[in-house]
Amino acid sequence: MITIIIPTYNEKDNLPRLANTIFSLPIGKQVELIIVDDNSPDGTGELAEHLRKKYRKIYVIHRKERGRGTAGIAGFKEALKHRNTYIMEMDADFSHDPKDIEKFSEEIKKYDVVIGSRYVGGRILNRSLYRNLISTLANIYNRTILGLSIRDVSSGYKCYRREVIEALDFDEFLSTGYSIGAETLYRVKRLGFTMKEIAITFKNREIGVSKVGIKEMADYLLKVILIRVKG
Repeated sequence: MITIIIPTYNEKDNLPRLANTIFSLPIGKQVELIIVDDNSPDGTGELAEHLRKKYRKIYVIHRKERGRGTAGIAGFKEALKHRNTYIMEMDADFSHDPKDIEKFSEEIKKYDVVIGSRYVGGRILNRSLYRNLISTLANIYNRTILGLSIRDVSSGYKCYRREVIEALDFDEFLSTGYSIGAETLYRVKRLGFTMKEIAITFKNREIGVSKVGIKEMADYLLKVILIRVKG
């Protein structure tokens, strides 16, 4: 079985279609979802509860706080209670193609961590040159500061063997926001686990608004330095 963690904030228009798409896949019977909702004002949390009753393979965490990092950690901790072999994370806005779950499920049999990469044979669709530039610079920054060879350090589409997540001490994590992806890979590397990037097509969201602003980017840059110094 594969547990997929999906952090949400104002994803009411995307979540039902995403759940239906995932469970309709050939691999859908082997998948369960953990939706981590950060008190979305658009009613995503209430909708997630409706989907939980409909599919019965959905678990919902309702949080009062906001933050991609703390949401991810909450999801990982819950996933470990489910005793499944593999744990994934993905976004709710269809920027990550659910069809790639099958590809992850095959590659994770050979590696400890599989990362969906936009920069190793992958593609980026419908995103501005400015956003592409920011992403490219962020990944160069990540690799330089953290000493990682992974091209797409900031990817939010990943699959882990269960023992990788069990080995991480989340009480030591510094990330509360989007730096969680870089910090996770940095700590995974230090623990000696194997990692593999696979090509994905990243598609800019069609519905909803991006949550990444100037404040989030500034926090990201600072946290990556702190991760290297203190981690």
